[in-house]
Amino acid sequence: MKTDKYIKNYINGELVDPIPNEYLDNYNPATGEVYSYIPNSDERDVELAVAAAKKAFPEWSRQPIAFRWGLLNRIADLIYQNLDLLAAAESEDNGKPVNLARTVDIPRAVENFRFFASAIKHFSSESHHMTSGAINYTLRRPLGAVACISPWNLPLYLFTWKIAPALAIGNTVVAKPSEVTPMTAYLLSKICIEAGLPPGVLNIVHGLGRKVGEAMVLSKEIKAISFTGGTETGKKIASLAAPLFKKMSLELGGKNPTLIFADCDFDRMIQTVLRSSFSNQGQICLCGSRILVQESLYERFKLAFLEKASLLRIGDPQSPDTQVGAVVSKEHQEKILSYIELAKEEGGRILLGGGIPEVNKRCSNGYFVEPTIIEGLDDHCRSNQEEIFGPVVSIAPFTDEEDALRKANASEYGLASSIWTENLSRAHKLAESIETGIVWINCWMLRDLRTPFGGMKNSGMGREGGWEVLRFFTEPKNVCIKYR
Repeated sequence: MKTDKYIKNYINGELVDPIPNEYLDNYNPATGEVYSYIPNSDERDVELAVAAAKKAFPEWSRQPIAFRWGLLNRIADLIYQNLDLLAAAESEDNGKPVNLARTVDIPRAVENFRFFASAIKHFSSESHHMTSGAINYTLRRPLGAVACISPWNLPLYLFTWKIAPALAIGNTVVAKPSEVTPMTAYLLSKICIEAGLPPGVLNIVHGLGRKVGEAMVLSKEIKAISFTGGTETGKKIASLAAPLFKKMSLELGGKNPTLIFADCDFDRMIQTVLRSSFSNQGQICLCGSRILVQESLYERFKLAFLEKASLLRIGDPQSPDTQVGAVVSKEHQEKILSYIELAKEEGGRILLGGGIPEVNKRCSNGYFVEPTIIEGLDDHCRSNQEEIFGPVVSIAPFTDEEDALRKANASEYGLASSIWTENLSRAHKLAESIETGIVWINCWMLRDLRTPFGGMKNSGMGREGGWEVLRFFTEPKNVCIKYR
């Protein structure tokens, strides 16, 4: 298997050119150069994909669980066998350090297929014995053709997180990867062909959201939509899908607080908070971008955090020594830098970074941003309220638990939070009161796929992961049998 300059759509089991025969430039963000071309598909390509998915659904949904289990595990095997190729492609597509892709993103894509292949073997429905001599039970059947729309920050990781459970439960899929990072989805198409996935079971259509994504959402044959991305795009999808009474799962943005108390394990905390702030150049929806520290620990934390962040190695994402790579695009680089300027206008003090680093050799024209730490911002200023999605964090002190909770909840987002304390009672109390769907205590990004995943407030609706996503991709039907 190899990468190609011209990416193709994957429709009805074949790699095909887009009907308009038009292509978009695909940039390597580390160099600023075009390295491949993406199909500029339109509604006609979506119609073909939906028709293929609809045709494939009856046979795929009737296949024994063991059959689907075997195919999903075969796909997982092939992803693992091509780990280095996929990691290199993701690094080139996304700008992230290749070691991050090799150790996190691609292994997680393998695990997504393996977990849901196994989970479908243990998925169960409910039954209730009634005192009137009857049994009520719930049948859960796959919906049909469903749409999976994935973001650019964790391209294969999140793409497979949607596709794997939908296929496992017996649905067929029309999927759209981000047009900014299409390469690993294209390579997944080749893997599915090699694995022997039946035609039409998975279809991947590349292109722009306003043409491809919107056509998927509006198609009468698409029964459910799983979307991960920006909050504004989520609002648009909801406005289109709601009048059609489609099922929706929207995993949207975050402005996640990290609460650090004076009794924390300092050494473990500082290493983890450094990672939770700047992993993947801060382009993870779960990154902690608002760091709140108890007053008595604040100065010690600030000095240690600045020292460690200043030592992060910025450079060519293909180098095994690089810790901070390029952000995903020129437009995103400009957005991040504009927020840093805004933060200055709002009274913020730049303690570290704030500009474009010098990166030598082939990456001299790449889209890099220095890890940036800002102090002195008000809780309600735009820089602390709007998702920057880059290597930019604000730090501020708090006085006590009540003050920490007030600052943490001063956001329209509610995706994730981290709490650092050795006080068990405090940890449980804050976990209950903090307005986020995910709470990490003395850790970050420690995930069990059996548990629900998702946010509160403007961070989305619905849950992904665990049984919840399998239930989402099914239609329940209640049956009552009277036996006496």
